[in-house]
Amino acid sequence: MKLLAKIIGSTFGCGYSPVAPGTVGSLAAVVVLWLAPPISSIALILLAASFFVIGVWASFMCEKDWGHDSGRIVWDEVVGMMITVVALPKDWLIYLIAFGLFRFFDILKPFPINKSQNLPHGWGVMVDDVLAGIFANIVLQLLVRFVFTSIAG
Repeated sequence: MKLLAKIIGSTFGCGYSPVAPGTVGSLAAVVVLWLAPPISSIALILLAASFFVIGVWASFMCEKDWGHDSGRIVWDEVVGMMITVVALPKDWLIYLIAFGLFRFFDILKPFPINKSQNLPHGWGVMVDDVLAGIFANIVLQLLVRFVFTSIAG
C-alpha cells in the first residue's frame, strides 16, 4: 500500500523532478486535462472530489516517510488544477492562464490558503491546493466573463 501511495502521491513520478516538482505536477495535470475528452462540470467536480479523497490518503501515507507536505507529493496539484478549470471553456489561452494563476496562488498562499497547510494527516497537503484552485477559478471566471468575452461564447 505504501508503494501505491507513493506512486499516486508523486503523480506517477512527477514529484521526483529535481526542479520545481509542484510545477511539473501542475503541468502534467494541465496536459492530461487538455487531452482528456470533454466532460461536464459536475463530472469534473465529482472526479476532483474522488481524487481529493485518494489524495488525502496518499499524502498521509507519504508523509510518514517523506515528512509533512513534502515537495514529492504533487497529487494535490492535480486536484487543484482540476478545480481551476471547472466550468470554463476548453481553450488553450484559458488553460495557460489557469496554469499560471493556480501556480501563483499555490506559491503565494494568501489567507486562508496559508493556514490550511497546518491541517494534519494529509488534509493540509490537499486543502491548500483546493483553495488555490478555487481562487484561480474565481479569477478566471471573471476574466472569461468580462475580459475574454469572445472565448466565453
